[in-house]
Amino acid sequence: MDSKELEKFKNQLIEKRREILSEADRTLADMTDQNSNVPDPNDRASIESDRSFELRIRDRERKLLTKIEEALIRIEEGEYGICEECGCDINVKRLEARPVTTLCIDCKTLQEKKEKSQGQ
Repeated sequence: MDSKELEKFKNQLIEKRREILSEADRTLADMTDQNSNVPDPNDRASIESDRSFELRIRDRERKLLTKIEEALIRIEEGEYGICEECGCDINVKRLEARPVTTLCIDCKTLQEKKEKSQGQ
């Protein structure tokens, strides 16, 4: 992968990290600003349901944030775009679809087949 493509992926990852952190800050501000003294039980239940949904989203984003940080480290160490399983280059199209991926499509397919067979 050339340095121009690598820089493109690095910028995408940094931008996604910024978006996630911004959303986390917004969620925190919204939750601390909300008045928890809502007299109507239905309104309270609705607020709690929304809050729970929002927290699940943030938890998923927290996990993605970890993967983004790991991808940025791989870029700095010159290991980005190399499959951690077989050592082959990961196709650029795959990286465009999932910039945090660590497996080429063949290894990922094999991993999913193994997981599926173990789950049955």
